[in-house]
Amino acid sequence: MEQQPPAAPSGAAAQAIEAVFRLEFPRVVAGAARTVRDVGIAEELAQDALVAALERWPRDGVPDNPGAWLMATARHRAVDLVRRRENYARKLAEIGRDLETTAPPPAPADPDDIDDDLLRLVFTTCHPVLSAEARTALTLRLLGGLTTAEIARAFLVPEATIAQRIVRAKRTLARKNVAFEVPCGPDREARLGSVLDVIYLIHNEGYAATAGDDWLRPALCEDALRLARVLSALMPKEPEVHALTALLEFQTSRAAARTGPDGAPVLLRDQNRRRWNRMLIARGVAALGRAEAAATGAPGPYTLQAAIAACHAHAHSYEETDWATIATLYDLLAARAPSPVVELNRAVAVSMARGPAPALEIVDRLAADPALRDYHLLPSVRGDLLARLGRGAEARAEFVRAAGLTRNARERELLAARVAELGP
Repeated sequence: MEQQPPAAPSGAAAQAIEAVFRLEFPRVVAGAARTVRDVGIAEELAQDALVAALERWPRDGVPDNPGAWLMATARHRAVDLVRRRENYARKLAEIGRDLETTAPPPAPADPDDIDDDLLRLVFTTCHPVLSAEARTALTLRLLGGLTTAEIARAFLVPEATIAQRIVRAKRTLARKNVAFEVPCGPDREARLGSVLDVIYLIHNEGYAATAGDDWLRPALCEDALRLARVLSALMPKEPEVHALTALLEFQTSRAAARTGPDGAPVLLRDQNRRRWNRMLIARGVAALGRAEAAATGAPGPYTLQAAIAACHAHAHSYEETDWATIATLYDLLAARAPSPVVELNRAVAVSMARGPAPALEIVDRLAADPALRDYHLLPSVRGDLLARLGRGAEARAEFVRAAGLTRNARERELLAARVAELGP
């Protein structure tokens, strides 16, 4: 079933419920999962808590801390469910039945374990019993709070495909009785790649929202950055963990400058860099240093991306950006972790370092890739390159197409402004 809030009454209560659903849903699911040890049931309990909010908030008023209210409601229902299971098992035992409880026993204490339900959730949903695609989709759904449509857009695949992956993943975790825990040793290392990818995608959704009225979703950025920092402390010898943390520190440092007073997007070239958070940049530099110190071979994809972000962070202005180094780093990244999106980003860097003509050749090759058929950034980048080459009519058509593909209202306004700049 699609993760959407139930039909809500109009007014302040409806707005509060929608906000809480977006911001608090992952925490509610994680808290319930710790009790019932089943992510599918935990999601249902979170939905039940939302229904309760719809029934009570319009009548009693919105609580001072709506997220805590939802968490407490879901946790009480989880405890009731566990008690009913235990009572049922006890009664069967009393009449001589030998029945084992469906809930797994508590895991033994581990010195490396951490008390963080969100991190437990991400490691649980990244269990190797699931395919790589299913791990990422399920974790984005439960921990990132993303809808099926948003996840499908992030992966450039049909919504029905993502919906099937999520349903099957939850059934598999329940059938395999996967423990709700942060694993140790080799088991932790086996899941690490998927965990890093999920944290990265969650931050991306917060950094540039796929859909809705807001350009940013800061709560997702904060959750992703916090998880990355926790993971860095948990796995200090893993270079890619430190590299991801560095990348998110650098990206988050720009947040205050990425929107104007009215919430409208501000592009990188127009940002007031004095509003960039220098403390986060310093943290990013330190984390990238730890990644490079821990590395024993060629740099990984997150190390390369963090190095690219560091180039932007070190530039005092857009004009002073070392685009030649950034383009070279993108060349390495495209060879290390090839993907259509990486190639599109490489085209942007090439356009700044070597001119729009060679970049347009890259973009035109990508236009034949079916994975990017409905990806709004492809015509957006192509429109920018055409405009710089003086091909205004073609550029305008590309911006119109990009505006029709995006589902983010703020981004649509930005593209409409580019259309207006080019004239009729």
